[in-house]
Amino acid sequence: MNNNNVSLFKEVMGNYPTGVTVITSVDSTGQPLGLTVNSFASVSIDPLLILWSIDKKVTSHSTFINAEKFTVNILSGEQSDICSLFASKDIDRFSNCDWDYSDHNLPVISGVAGVLHCRTFKTIDAGDHTILVGEVFDIQSNNKNPLLYHQRNFGSIPQSFYS
Repeated sequence: MNNNNVSLFKEVMGNYPTGVTVITSVDSTGQPLGLTVNSFASVSIDPLLILWSIDKKVTSHSTFINAEKFTVNILSGEQSDICSLFASKDIDRFSNCDWDYSDHNLPVISGVAGVLHCRTFKTIDAGDHTILVGEVFDIQSNNKNPLLYHQRNFGSIPQSFYS
């Protein structure tokens, strides 16, 4: 791979604003795990499908791709600290934020803009990542604006966007 192409790709993609999520699940012992993800998108209305991707080098990769269920926590505009927390390595992420298990026994972070509970529908090998497609089976909306990521910065939707 041409290093110039890699740098240019990162520059172009970093200029594309995205929402920010924390994907959560539980491991085989029932312990919560989660990570910050901005590679999230809707896929289908019938059935309700979403997708996200995970780097194959992430220590929780095998747990996530083998999980039967996971939760997409769509971060609210005030949760850049949660974004950073779940992007950090070697830290007990869940002891440093407010969360609880949902009725589906999945970790849900408090104060998020929305929650999508999903069953793993399909996994797709995609280069150095794996794409996980989830079928949404439960939805919670908290009527909050989402957290956005643009050019390595996090923030809420600017009020000028609405005028």
